[in-house]
Amino acid sequence: MQLRWTPERRGRLRDSESTVGTLHRISGKVRRTLCSVSMARVAIEEIVSAGEYASTADFEQIFTEDMSGLYLLSLLLTGDRDRAEECFVAGIGESTKGNRVFEDWARPWARRTIIQSAIRLIAPRERSGSTTRDPASARGLNYVPLALEAEVSAILELEPLERIVFVMSVLEGYSDHDCSILLGCSLRDVAEHLARALQHLGRLMNLHNNEGLSGHETTRLVIATTFARYFGTPGWNTSLSQ
Repeated sequence: MQLRWTPERRGRLRDSESTVGTLHRISGKVRRTLCSVSMARVAIEEIVSAGEYASTADFEQIFTEDMSGLYLLSLLLTGDRDRAEECFVAGIGESTKGNRVFEDWARPWARRTIIQSAIRLIAPRERSGSTTRDPASARGLNYVPLALEAEVSAILELEPLERIVFVMSVLEGYSDHDCSILLGCSLRDVAEHLARALQHLGRLMNLHNNEGLSGHETTRLVIATTFARYFGTPGWNTSLSQ
């Protein structure tokens, strides 16, 4: 029987050919996408194998070379020598877990692990307002550089939450937003604790307004400058939104 090509059948044929063509185009896109994904995976594996990520040995070297500075950070965050040592060791353990961290970010990452360890260790929110300011213990200053003794003593007299907010904000360069996330408190609380810390430090260190700056700005500038040689500028953007 001869097939008659009616207009309706011709239309169906055109629709069918169009569908087949569309499927071929989609199939081609899928193949190209899969090829791109495969190439990206190979590139990532090549980066890893080329050593772009910091290794456990890299972090061990960082904690060895920067021991004084990292211990000082631990001391300022925790408030005493014993907890500083515990915080330092916890930072080593956290840094060497095998997280994929680019080599250029390894040192700032190590500092962040110490900050996070200190927050877990001293639970500053739970202790806020429940403790009084105590003069810094001479035992805790045994390992502090002579040039920093006055500043460290003043910082150690701060209440736990004031102290940790001050260290994170002024010495480590964290934004108020990131401080609030890590500490689990509001932006307003962060700002208030930082203001009280700067006021107390300025009074203890007898700092006065300088070149038109406010008392808080003067305190921040003087202490940050004094600690610069031991802390330096973070080598990456510490923002948690990255």
